[in-house]
Amino acid sequence: MAITLTETAAKHVAGSLSKRGRGIGLRLGVRTTGCSGLAYKIEYADDAKPEDLRFNSHGVTVLVDPKSLPYIDGTELDFAREGLNEGFKFNNPNVKDECGCGESFNV
Repeated sequence: MAITLTETAAKHVAGSLSKRGRGIGLRLGVRTTGCSGLAYKIEYADDAKPEDLRFNSHGVTVLVDPKSLPYIDGTELDFAREGLNEGFKFNNPNVKDECGCGESFNV
């Protein structure tokens, strides 16, 4: 069981945390929504909850709630710039189908 960041994503997160001046890492999870059923939640974490699972990737802490882990276990998070757009990309081996707009998925 693991969640990993690419080196590019880790550098982006570390830089963002430094600019914020606070935070211990990145919190990942899923929520029920969209036409395919699940969507990713991502935010900077200022503290850890007792139930959080911790992963370390390229020096960055990734926190995941236990209920989300079965849906995102094995996921690699990347950060990419494509033209004028930039953002996180989830490489999730559990995804069976995604909606047309890319906002939600199912496993």
